[in-house]
Amino acid sequence: MQELFVDTPEQLQSLSDMLRGSEWIALDTEFIREKTYYPKLCLLQVSNGEVAACVDPLRLDDLTPLLDILYDGSILKVLHAARQDLEIFLHDYQRLPMPVFDTQPAAALLGHGDQIGYANLVKQLLDIDLPKDQSRTDWSQRPLDPQQQRYALDDVVYLGQLYVHMRGHLFDKERLQWLAADFAPLTDPQTYYPDPDTMWQRTKGKQMLRGRQLAVLQKLAAWRENRARQRDLPRKWILKDEVLVELCRRMPRDAAGLSKIRGLEPAQIRREGDNLIAMISEAADLPREQWPKDKGRPKPLSGNQEAMVDLLSAGLRLIADHHQLSPQAIATRKDLEKLVRGEADCAVNEGWRQSLAGKTLSALMQGEQQLRSVDGKLELVAAPG
Repeated sequence: MQELFVDTPEQLQSLSDMLRGSEWIALDTEFIREKTYYPKLCLLQVSNGEVAACVDPLRLDDLTPLLDILYDGSILKVLHAARQDLEIFLHDYQRLPMPVFDTQPAAALLGHGDQIGYANLVKQLLDIDLPKDQSRTDWSQRPLDPQQQRYALDDVVYLGQLYVHMRGHLFDKERLQWLAADFAPLTDPQTYYPDPDTMWQRTKGKQMLRGRQLAVLQKLAAWRENRARQRDLPRKWILKDEVLVELCRRMPRDAAGLSKIRGLEPAQIRREGDNLIAMISEAADLPREQWPKDKGRPKPLSGNQEAMVDLLSAGLRLIADHHQLSPQAIATRKDLEKLVRGEADCAVNEGWRQSLAGKTLSALMQGEQQLRSVDGKLELVAAPG
C-alpha cells in the first residue's frame, strides 16, 4: 500500500485524484479539545486500501479537493467509534459525511463485545499488535515524528481491512441490515449538539436540588451551554458543575450573595454578576407547572423484580449464546430493569434487538416462555398451554 504524508496543495490534489471513485474510504482524525468546546482538527487520515495518507490541516488552508471526496454520497466512509470524528466535520464544514459504517457497533454484532477499542479489534480479527504509546500525543505540535505518523496511519490502514472482513461475515449472518438503527444517530446533527434546555440533566450534583432550584438549574445550565459554544470554551471554564449547583441551592439575589459562592471568582462576578442574578430571579419566579421534573434515580426494584431481572438475564444469555453475540450488545442490566418496570424507552424493545430478544424476553416475563433444565443445560421453551 502506498503511504503518504500530505501537507501541500499539490499533494492534496494528487491524493484526492487517487481516492476519487473509491467504493469506501477508511477515515480517522486526530484532534485536541482540552481547552475548547469544539474539537480542533490536527490530522486527517484516509485510506481506500490502495493508498493511505495523513493529511495535515494545520499546513493546508483549503481541504476542498479532499472534502469533495469525503462528502461524495456514493462513497462509504468507514470509521471506528465514529461520533467524535463526525462531530469535527459537522462543526468545521456544517454537514456530516454520509453514508457511514462504524466498525465498533458492527463488531458487537459479530460477538466481539460491546464498545471494543480499535487496537483490540485489530488484534482479535487480524492478529496484529498495534502500539498504544501515542494515545496522549499533542497532535497540534509540529513536526510529527515517524512514530506519530506510523501510529496515525495505522488507524486507517487496518480499518479498511476490518471493514472488508466484517462486511462479509455480517452479510453471511444476515445482520448488515441490523446496523441501520445503530448508525442512524450518527447522521443526526442533534446527536452532537443537544438542546441547551436539556443540559441541566447532565449536571453533576443535580440530585441535591428540588422544585424551583431545578428551574434555576435549567436556566443556568442552558446559559452555560450557549456561552461555551459561543466562546468555544469547555463548559467548566464557564461555570463548574459544583458552582452551578451551589448557585441553584442558594439562589443569591445580589452581588453580596454571589460573593459567598465558593469557586465563583471576583472577576467573574464583575463580568457576569448582573446577568446571573437576573437569570436566577427569572427562573426562581416561574410558576410551579413550569419547573422541570428530575426523574432522578428510579425506585429500587423489589425483591420479586430483582428476581425477574435475573431470570431475564439468564434468558438473554441463552439468546446471545445462540446467536454468538455478547449479551451486552443486545441489552444491559439497566435495559432489563427498564423492561421489568415497564418503561417505554427500553433499547431491547427497539429495532433488531426487539425481534432478536425483546419479544422473547417479554414473553418470558409474562409466563408465555419459560426456562427449563435439560441434562444440566438451560433452554428457553414455550410454556405449557
